[in-house]
Amino acid sequence: MTTTEIKTNDRTTTPATTVRTNTPTTTATPTARLDFAKTAPKVFRAVIGLDAAARAGLDPTLVELVQIRASHLNRCAYCLHMHTTDARKAGESEDRLHMVAVWQEADHFFTDRELAALALTDAVTRIGEVGVPDEVYARAAAHFPEEELAHLLALIFTINTWNRIALSTAKRAGTDER
Repeated sequence: MTTTEIKTNDRTTTPATTVRTNTPTTTATPTARLDFAKTAPKVFRAVIGLDAAARAGLDPTLVELVQIRASHLNRCAYCLHMHTTDARKAGESEDRLHMVAVWQEADHFFTDRELAALALTDAVTRIGEVGVPDEVYARAAAHFPEEELAHLLALIFTINTWNRIALSTAKRAGTDER
């Protein structure tokens, strides 16, 4: 439960209404988090290498959609900002970018292949909840040859890793230095 406090005339009061949320309350971004790239350069370069290998042979539009969706699910504002910016630069439409978060209800914005990739992204990103259901895997396998499917899985693994790096080191959205 979260309660908002309001300061007035050196007095703190609590409003009559209490806001209940299912998400943890966060404080201001810490200032003393490490710079992962500088502190663990070999690990950082290894993740970059995995990312590059995963993308090889995949449609760049599909890559961005997958990265945007995983970043939504992981609540990673840093990566979400980066990948929506990259998608726009690559010519992705605002309509489709807005619909990624609700792709199941807006399936007419995406191809069957993209829908299969988004479903797989959801399942792999949320793997701890129910694993990767056979029907989700089969749907992706029907749209992607084995090598491409392996690359798609690696891409999903990689964006989840990037999300965790950005979140745990408190990267701020809009500060991408690429």
